[in-house]
Amino acid sequence: MISNTTRIQGSGGIALAAEITGEPEAMPVLLAHGGGQTRRAWKRVTSDLANAGFCAIAFDMRGHGDSDWSDVGAYEMRDFAADLVSVASKMDRKPALVGASLGGLAGLLAEGTLAQGSFASLTLVDIAPRMEPDGVMRVVGFMDQHVDTGFASPDEAAEVIARYMPHRGKRGGSAGLRRYLRQKEDGRFYWHWDPAFIRNIMAAKRSNPENQEHQFEQLSKAAARLTLPLHLIRGAASDLVSEEAVAHLRQISPHAEYTNIAGATHMVVGDANDAFSTAILDFLCRHHRHKELRR
Repeated sequence: MISNTTRIQGSGGIALAAEITGEPEAMPVLLAHGGGQTRRAWKRVTSDLANAGFCAIAFDMRGHGDSDWSDVGAYEMRDFAADLVSVASKMDRKPALVGASLGGLAGLLAEGTLAQGSFASLTLVDIAPRMEPDGVMRVVGFMDQHVDTGFASPDEAAEVIARYMPHRGKRGGSAGLRRYLRQKEDGRFYWHWDPAFIRNIMAAKRSNPENQEHQFEQLSKAAARLTLPLHLIRGAASDLVSEEAVAHLRQISPHAEYTNIAGATHMVVGDANDAFSTAILDFLCRHHRHKELRR
């Protein structure tokens, strides 16, 4: 299996670290992770995609992992969406886009607002135009909690993660977890993403509590414009995407396909990787396996 690390050009001069797995001439599948994650969240999925005959391209979103941080704090949703459009525009074939949480929201705006026709299909992983406010706050609250103080050790970070995701059980400060942390000169460990990302989100919520509803409306308008194959994969135990949110998406995008994965929370890929891979491969193989989508 061919696998290599490279850097690809995002929007505004931002360079994005990417891991490419599979034959270069195969149908490309672009994997955009959730907020606070890195491309490594897709590690097992990329192998499954490559083994099925696709070329998986997992990248670190701007401000995350090994990708560039924005000098001006450009972490609005449109900035992430513009990166996706930039990456797709440089490919010989339109890629299928799989976006989890932040990556899915960016994909909605990229295809539905910024540049329709950029992607061959869009898969939303536990994200929809309308979300449960309490679930949103649980996610951003967790990210904001230790952004300034960091952790004394990777084991302390593991304790915090275990409290946030008690259904998974505690993991030690393994090498895998260390990839999500940066050790600074003070000896403490900090998350592997730009603090400005979450600070901007929290500042916006404090200054304009009504803005969330406006964002939901804009995302709904973007989803209503989608004509490409669309797939929503939800964690059945998600506290962020409710069944009402699913119904709303399917009302404005009647062609959307839907998979509900039992036993999974908002962190669908990590909770139920095998079931997720089965769902995504079924969708991608039906829509793209025998199609040539060259520009």
